[in-house]
Amino acid sequence: MNYSKKTPRDISVEGKKVLVRCDFNVPMKDSVIQDDRRIVSALPTIRYLLDNNAAVILCSHMGRPKGEVNPKYSLAPVAKCLSELLCQEVKLADDVIGESAKALKASCKPGQAVLLENVRFDKREEKNDPEFAQALAEGVDLFVNDAFGAAHRAHASTEGVSKYLPSYCGFLMERELDVLGGALAAPARPFTAVLGGSKIADKLALIENLLPKCDNVLIVGGMAYTFQKAMGGSIGTSICDDTKIDTLKELVSKAGGKLRLPIDNVVADSFSNDANYKTVKAGQIPDGWEGMDTGAETAQAFSEIIANSGTVVWNGPAGVFEMSNFSHGTRAIAQAMADSKAFTIIGGGDSASAVEIMGLADKIDHISTGGGASLEFLEGKTLPGVACLEDK
Repeated sequence: MNYSKKTPRDISVEGKKVLVRCDFNVPMKDSVIQDDRRIVSALPTIRYLLDNNAAVILCSHMGRPKGEVNPKYSLAPVAKCLSELLCQEVKLADDVIGESAKALKASCKPGQAVLLENVRFDKREEKNDPEFAQALAEGVDLFVNDAFGAAHRAHASTEGVSKYLPSYCGFLMERELDVLGGALAAPARPFTAVLGGSKIADKLALIENLLPKCDNVLIVGGMAYTFQKAMGGSIGTSICDDTKIDTLKELVSKAGGKLRLPIDNVVADSFSNDANYKTVKAGQIPDGWEGMDTGAETAQAFSEIIANSGTVVWNGPAGVFEMSNFSHGTRAIAQAMADSKAFTIIGGGDSASAVEIMGLADKIDHISTGGGASLEFLEGKTLPGVACLEDK
């Protein structure tokens, strides 16, 4: 997949109607936006188009309404937020491709922005239905995809519309491709990946793709226990995927010294913050106890590797960080990245949530908006919502 895509800077948008796919899937509570960062991150693209006299038709998904209209997932709060941020009214259509959407598209003048209702209110969106995609493209001159977080989905509003419109890369998407693509293609070395999370099956392709590219791959989180069992260790009642034992044995033998596993673990006698807990050597977890976090010795060793790296990518927490007694490993990695002189990248998801909660987000060079998209990108997969955009 070519990472170098044309953006609105490469064309004239003067007087054009531009459909912009954003990721406005923001956390909501009682129809109130809890965190507007995804909306704010789309502003550079939107403002560029408005400043260059384009008429901007915005669209996004919100939640999982399963193809049905559900007021809980309406984009009305997003339209209100955008109106405040852009200092102009951003009208919301009552539908996605119906009469209201058509009228709003037609009435949108250069320098104005409007918003279509949640694209997932129509079941044809996630099926990438050609007729639905063509209806989205109707009355529009250009398509700009700025929704990196949805770029791994071949949906009508992320990939389907590109078959009917000249298609370009938004500035948020461009930044993601530059940073993540640069990390894979030409990282400052040593290049270290910190990979965590609970399920080894979710990260196996990522480990296999990064091992040849990295100088260090540090394994943390729940998936480390399957590695420990594969190495002949005792893991008590810790999470484990027995179907991957032989695969991991082969992986470890091929990886040499690049692959680093935990030295110690914090274990508990139940899955609760109030459980009894203690620190034990990795692979020596007693029966009836389960791994909940990386231990202090591991945190120290891994922090030193991070401190001496040139590039660090982190995807997946080091433990059950939502529980305060088992958040120390994740906090140590977050702090090490914040303190490091390396170029630091967090691949979205729980790792991004962790640094936000810990107040360290502003000390990280790049926090991906992608989640699943950044994971698939780092795995080396082609993202449909990127591949469909015009190459430079």
